[in-house]
Amino acid sequence: MSPRREHRLVFLLNVAQRRLQRWMAARSPHGGVTAAQSGLLFVLGQRDGALMGEAGAALDLGPPGISGLVDRMTAANLIERRADPDDGRAWRLWLTPAGRAAMAQSKAGLAEVNARLTDGFTDAEIDVVARWLATMQSRFPKGEDE
Repeated sequence: MSPRREHRLVFLLNVAQRRLQRWMAARSPHGGVTAAQSGLLFVLGQRDGALMGEAGAALDLGPPGISGLVDRMTAANLIERRADPDDGRAWRLWLTPAGRAAMAQSKAGLAEVNARLTDGFTDAEIDVVARWLATMQSRFPKGEDE
C-alpha cells in the first residue's frame, strides 16, 4: 500500500477562494453587486421578509457582518429593513424592485461561474467536491459552543 498523498488542502482552498473572488469582482459590472450581496439577494429571493438574524445564519455571518451588509444594501436601495411587527427588537429584510433586478442579473452571472467551475469534471466528481465542502460546516462549526 502506498503512502497517502499530501494535497495541501488548506492552501489550495485559500488560493482558490481568493482567485475566484478576484475573478468575480473583475467581471462585476460597475455598480453591480458583490458576491456577498448576491448571497443575501438569493436568501431573500427564497424567503422575502426573513429576519436579519436568519439571513445572517443562512450566509454564515455573525451580527456585525450581516449588519454591515444590510446597511450597504439598504443604502444601495437593494433591500428594505423593516421592524418586525411581533418583536420591536427584530428586523425583517425585504427585496426592493432594484434588488429583484439585481438578483436576476446575479443568477445569470452565477450560471457562467458554475459552468466555469465545473468544466472538465463529471457530475459524480462535482457531487464529491460539493459533499466534501459541505462537511466543512459541520466539522468546523462557526462557534465554540457548537
